[in-house]
Amino acid sequence: MSKNPGIQSIIATDCGSTTTKAILIEKKEEGYRLIARGEAPTTVEAPFEDVTRGVLNAFREVEELTGKKFLEGEKLVKPHKSDKEGVDIYVSTSSAGGGLQMLVAGVVKAMTAESAARAALGAGAIVMEVIASNDGRMPHERVELIRRLRPDMILLAGGVDGGTKKHVIELAELIAAADPRPRFGTTYKLPVIYAGNKDAREEIKKILGDKVALYIVDNIRPVLERENLGPARDKIHELFMEHVMQHAPGYKKLMTWTDVPIMPTPGAVGFLVEKVARQFNIQVIGVDIGGATTDVFSVFQGVFNRTVSANLGMSYSISNVMVEAGIENILRWVPFKIDISDLRNRIRNKMIRPTTIPQTLEELIIEQAIAREALRLALRHHKTMAVGLKGVQQERTISEAFEQKLSGETLVDMMGLDLVIGSGGALSHAPRRVQSALMMLDAFQPEGVTMLTVDSIFMMPHLGVLANVPKSYEEGKAADWIKEEDANSCEKAALEVFDRDCLIRLGNAIAPKGVTKPGKPVAKIRIEKDGKVLWDGTLMFGQMVRIPLGVGEKAKAIIEPEKGFDVGEGKGKRLETEVEGGVVGIILDGRGRPFTMPDDPSERVKKLSEWIAALDVYPQDNYKKLLERS
Repeated sequence: MSKNPGIQSIIATDCGSTTTKAILIEKKEEGYRLIARGEAPTTVEAPFEDVTRGVLNAFREVEELTGKKFLEGEKLVKPHKSDKEGVDIYVSTSSAGGGLQMLVAGVVKAMTAESAARAALGAGAIVMEVIASNDGRMPHERVELIRRLRPDMILLAGGVDGGTKKHVIELAELIAAADPRPRFGTTYKLPVIYAGNKDAREEIKKILGDKVALYIVDNIRPVLERENLGPARDKIHELFMEHVMQHAPGYKKLMTWTDVPIMPTPGAVGFLVEKVARQFNIQVIGVDIGGATTDVFSVFQGVFNRTVSANLGMSYSISNVMVEAGIENILRWVPFKIDISDLRNRIRNKMIRPTTIPQTLEELIIEQAIAREALRLALRHHKTMAVGLKGVQQERTISEAFEQKLSGETLVDMMGLDLVIGSGGALSHAPRRVQSALMMLDAFQPEGVTMLTVDSIFMMPHLGVLANVPKSYEEGKAADWIKEEDANSCEKAALEVFDRDCLIRLGNAIAPKGVTKPGKPVAKIRIEKDGKVLWDGTLMFGQMVRIPLGVGEKAKAIIEPEKGFDVGEGKGKRLETEVEGGVVGIILDGRGRPFTMPDDPSERVKKLSEWIAALDVYPQDNYKKLLERS
């Protein structure tokens, strides 16, 4: 028998709530590359009620695009037989059927309940509700809430090891009294993960053991000073497969096709963001702006966090963005005169017809204004969850802990941020890449020197589950044929394709932090490449500049900020660094941090128009006509 040539051909799917997307990756001379992408409607609901129909349709589209054969009837040809037939491995993620919906219960809202929510979010769940002993609800209200929500699973936490047991036991009694029913499948018990005080385990078993499928893992907060989210996260992934997916239409069959366990889509994206941050030792923010939700992922100081803003999206949730942001905040990004009631009606029309896409420049600009606010609010929400541990600094009694209102400091440090990854329709499919760059600059306001990128076709879920193959192998959950070198090849393939085909580098943004009067200097900046000066001048307050520098090209930047401005070395301190170009090039953002918009409408339109012209954001002739009409 010939020697195993290793992993040459990979097919991966992401079963979304509306679309199932398949990608084909193959090993070429230069390494692993994306070959093709196919998609088909997801078929988890009536009339099909079988997710595998959509998967097969997506496979067939890839077959048509490549002229290769992967299917024999309805069976994948594995391993690959030739360049024209078969694949070596199949992996998948899923958020079909509404994704993984969880209820979190903890003792102190600002401490264990929040740690539990972070564990659930990090595993790719949508947290439907957080119940805490000090949340102000009456016991019967909590019981009613648990019954009404019908989550896929519950995470129960509370108490440090060796601490008070009373409160977490009371929460377990509430869950038992509610006798909750799962969303899918009427014949099985609802999974409940207990990740609280280890001394209360026996009592928890007595209370919940017969009523639910109880799983006990290490305490999320074994001591006040330390979070231990890994065991709870891993158990959530496992139960998502064993319980939730088993009962979703067609998933049992799909699970027999994949070579490693299916991951929740956001869990896979988060895994990839975390992997990239650790591999390159950088601080990262990733965002996925969807139709109904906006997910934010970050790694700061080596700590991974994810949040889901379930009410901020660009189609189904677009009116929520308007309500939460306020119409004036959306209006401030619109660079032409428009009546507020007209703007409101346009947003409502989009909610009524959520699948429409902008047909005119005017509609595009308004949609991108809304996207800025959805991104800004999602990051603001993320900052409140991505925090250092609460309640650590001083010794306190449990009653004082209940009273605690203080937040831990947010870990999100915009000056320390190295890389922003934007994905989702508004960012990945903007007609010009510079529009994505400006949306991220406006919404996130990064400081210092930051690389802006977008995910070309949203394949981060596929690459996340592929990068997770070594972990599945170590845990004995991978297919029997997978050897260690195969698992490592999958991770290598994921990172190579991420770097070469997934990430589109827009370029570095240089944004000095500080505020001064309009027209005053912000920083002297000199950018040179191979002895040739690309830009040498003084960046003024309120000015934006775009400097051409191609993908993969690097240049030397010498930045000398004014006294009140900082680019990473401290106020007024010079920074010499290497900058990297991209599809957009280098952007100099002299609008200050935090930047504010002029209050006067005509002054505001004038400033926005200046920035649009400086960066060449929209086709200038069309934009001028639009201004004349308004």
